[in-house]
Amino acid sequence: MNLFLQELPASELAPKTIQETPVPEKDPLIAHNLQKGQYVGIVGLAIALIAAVGFFSRRVEYAIAFAVILSILLIAFFIFI
Repeated sequence: MNLFLQELPASELAPKTIQETPVPEKDPLIAHNLQKGQYVGIVGLAIALIAAVGFFSRRVEYAIAFAVILSILLIAFFIFI
């Protein structure tokens, strides 16, 4: 008897169809509408960091600003290729 070709009997307990649970309209565990605030906070933190470094050294501030601008330009360039 070849076990690979033998059909297995269907279980009486196994469901015939797969039922999908409905997606809830609004999940209370997900913080909606906070993404804009996060972006504003990140940009503000970056500006504060550059200003704090610029307070101690003007050359380092220019180097950081140049690196940030160059990074933004390269990211935009590679996204839109």
